[in-house]
Amino acid sequence: MMNLFLQSPAGGGIYSLMPFVMILGVMYLFFFRPQMKRQKEEKIFRTDVKKGARVVTTSGIHGKILEVAENYIILETENSRLKLEKSAISKELSAQYSAAEK
Repeated sequence: MMNLFLQSPAGGGIYSLMPFVMILGVMYLFFFRPQMKRQKEEKIFRTDVKKGARVVTTSGIHGKILEVAENYIILETENSRLKLEKSAISKELSAQYSAAEK
């Protein structure tokens, strides 16, 4: 009689962990993987940034790059020049500006 209480429940084992594994898989596919891809693309963009490109900083400042150094850039805005870290660049807008000028 005591033997009945010590046996594992039917359908237990690895199948009880399957929902958790599936949730982790879905989270990886929809949250972590796209985020890592975007970070990789931003890193490549920041290393390949060139003089004359029009960019937006992470704080929302629009400007044109005047000088590129190893760790910083000189950004020209309407009335000033700013020295910024490369990590402050968010995205390039050269294509939008050239399309607007045409």
